Amino acid sequence: MRRPLALFASVVALSFVTAPVSAQTIAITGGKLAIGDGSEPIDNGTVVIVNGKVVAAGAGVAVPAGAQRIDATGQWVTPGIMSGFSRVGLVEVEAVGETEDSEAPKSPFSAAIDVAPAVNPLVNPVAINRTSGVTRAVVVPSAGASIFAGQGAIIDLGADMNAITQARAFQYVELGEAGADKAGGSRAAAQLMFRTLLGEAQDYARNPAAYDGRSKDNLLLRADAKALVPVVQGKVPLLVHVERSADILSVIALREEFAALKIVLVGASEGWRVAPQIAAARIPVIAAGLTDLPSSFEKLAATQSNVGRMMEAGVLVALGLTEGNDAVQLRWAMQQAGNMVALQKIPGATGLSWGQAFRTITSAPAEALGVGDRLGSLRAGRVGDVVIWDGDPLELSSAATAVFIDGKQQPLENRQTKLRDRYAIPAPGTLPKAYDH
Repeated sequence: MRRPLALFASVVALSFVTAPVSAQTIAITGGKLAIGDGSEPIDNGTVVIVNGKVVAAGAGVAVPAGAQRIDATGQWVTPGIMSGFSRVGLVEVEAVGETEDSEAPKSPFSAAIDVAPAVNPLVNPVAINRTSGVTRAVVVPSAGASIFAGQGAIIDLGADMNAITQARAFQYVELGEAGADKAGGSRAAAQLMFRTLLGEAQDYARNPAAYDGRSKDNLLLRADAKALVPVVQGKVPLLVHVERSADILSVIALREEFAALKIVLVGASEGWRVAPQIAAARIPVIAAGLTDLPSSFEKLAATQSNVGRMMEAGVLVALGLTEGNDAVQLRWAMQQAGNMVALQKIPGATGLSWGQAFRTITSAPAEALGVGDRLGSLRAGRVGDVVIWDGDPLELSSAATAVFIDGKQQPLENRQTKLRDRYAIPAPGTLPKAYDH
């Protein structure tokens, strides 16, 4: 169980008494430092942030004159956690349809749908996950009537209204079982639809004025065809959801017809069976770290060793909530990665080192989406997303004691902490009226 924040809040608060509201030069010193690039943690590390960007991180880093010093001795210092797959900000209450904006099953549009305008930074899960050390998230639309779901975004979880880091950051498509269902009932139909729709996007790119959209020969509206042009040109990544090994090979084969595609596999529960082929195609994977049961026919070969085996073969793997709870429990990322480390101790299993596991929830998601030069690690030039923890962040007993996004300190409170503080030691008059009887 996590230790109550109140036990260590006073210690952390002393470090931030003089913290200004705006970004400035900040030096976090003395902590056990993880860069997030796959390397192992180092003792007595220093991170320097200037105007919201990391300028240096490591051992023996000089502290600039006049910098605000934060002593992290006895604590861990890491980049913020980046969720590789989520729907945070699109859903307030999962059981209430009016608060659900991840899917548009009745819309005539598909690939053109852009989730960015629907992201609400004020939903409770944003604050809850920020308090848990999650600073960025890949936000993915759900497919409606078409195999193409639309354009996803990368967001930050800061306590402000400017959540969008990058709008239209990628396109998302459903193949496998879900794609077969939406395409008419078979994988063959889904593959044909996929190739046909990308072909229509190429037609639009060649002559936009001549594309009439939804004619007897066209399946895509003009807006959808236009949205797919950057995909077929290789300018925008294409996230493809498939699970079984045969489907993965079919996706890889699509490169023969559409050579420019920047494919990112999502799910890939059976990826370990074809890991050499994925690695040879240089295709990243966003997988679920806790999948170990054959929950469907396309996941019969699911194993928790999937991630380790793919990475052993040379595949770039990031972790995300591809198995559900994607709008709420982004903080499970630490448990996912921690399990990868624990697998090293299980005979016959394939796990990851601590540094490898931590990379799957920091720099790997950023690299998979093509933004690793800006996000996901504490290398120089990356955004100043930094978390200070009271212990190993991959242990469930640890908690974030300070969170910075773009170099700005974030509040460590949310609806849950407010309720806890209100009712932990209730005073007269603070309880609901029902308690008077």
